[in-house]
Order: sequence, then structure tokens, then C-alpha cells
Amino acid sequence: MAKLYFRYGTMDSAKSMNLLAVAHNYRKQGKKVLLLKPKIDDRFGDDLIASRSGLEAKADYMIDGDELIPVSYFDKVDCVLADESQFLSPRVIEQLRRITFEPGIPVICYGLRTDFKTKLFPGAKRLMELADRNEEVKVTCQHCQKKATFNLRLIDGVAAIDGPQVQLGADESYIPVCWHHYESAVTAAGGLGHK
Repeated sequence: MAKLYFRYGTMDSAKSMNLLAVAHNYRKQGKKVLLLKPKIDDRFGDDLIASRSGLEAKADYMIDGDELIPVSYFDKVDCVLADESQFLSPRVIEQLRRITFEPGIPVICYGLRTDFKTKLFPGAKRLMELADRNEEVKVTCQHCQKKATFNLRLIDGVAAIDGPQVQLGADESYIPVCWHHYESAVTAAGGLGHK
């Protein structure tokens, strides 16, 4: 039986690079891969899945909000790979769960688990609930050798403690940090933790 995987990690943990490597390996074997991406993520171009390492591929389908993926896109597909899946709606995550049974295609979703306030994204929450396997993609803290588990949002080099959950950005806006460096930065910015 095909499975649903959620591979999550902080910013800079090479999630997109991992997705592109998996896609390459499937294609090298002559297999068909469907690459999905939420339409909201236009940081590297409207339809590009890109890694900061320079690897990129064109997404086969851009998911807009709560819109379901047309069934015809799954025809003769050997694997579905979804980038930035934290931005997918719970309804889309449920559709991806269903296709692992009918027509029986494995689905691997890559994305962030939590936002800059340490709260689960709706798409990530649904994936944590429905995935057969939740696998952490690890990276070290920007400031020490501990494992990074949080995304610190920066505004002019200072930790952001307020703002919208979704705010696209890359290295200039977010860094991966451990709990110690997350709490220290938030406290220095005038926050006392997040409720």
C-alpha cells in the first residue's frame, strides 16, 4: 500500500533540495513524478521549485488555496512530491491522503512544521495527523551546534514577535535556531513567549 510522508524541517534544512533529488532519482529510472507547489509561494518564480543550492525544477501543478488537484494529473504517476506543503489547505492534504489508496500513489510532502511563533501551520498540522510517517529533516542552529527546531523571523536583524503567519522570505527574513537562541532572541525583542 502506498504511503503519505511528511518530511519537515526548519528553514535551510534542504527540504526542497531533497525533494528535487528524489524527483531526479524517479525520473532517472523512467518513472513519472508529479511535482506540486502552492501558488502562494512565488519567491523563486511562479512555477519553480528551487533550492538555495541552485537546483530547480518546474512544478507540474500550482495549487491555489482550497482548490483540489484535478484527478487527471494523477494518471500514470509513480510518485507525488509536494513542496512548501505547510501552505496547503487541510482539504488538499486530505486529497493527497486519499490518492495513496486510490489510485495508490505514494505522496511525499516537504515543508515547515511551525511558523515563527512556534505554532503549527494548518497544512502541517493536518499532515502530522494523517501521514503514515513524519520524518524530520535536520539542520544545526545558526548560532551553535544544537539541532535547529524553530524558525526565527527577523526584521532588520531583530527577532519579530508579531505579524502574519505567512510572510514569504528566505535567508534575509528567517534563520534556523535551537530553543535557547529562539527564546533569547524573542526575549531581547520584547516578547515573553507566544500564547
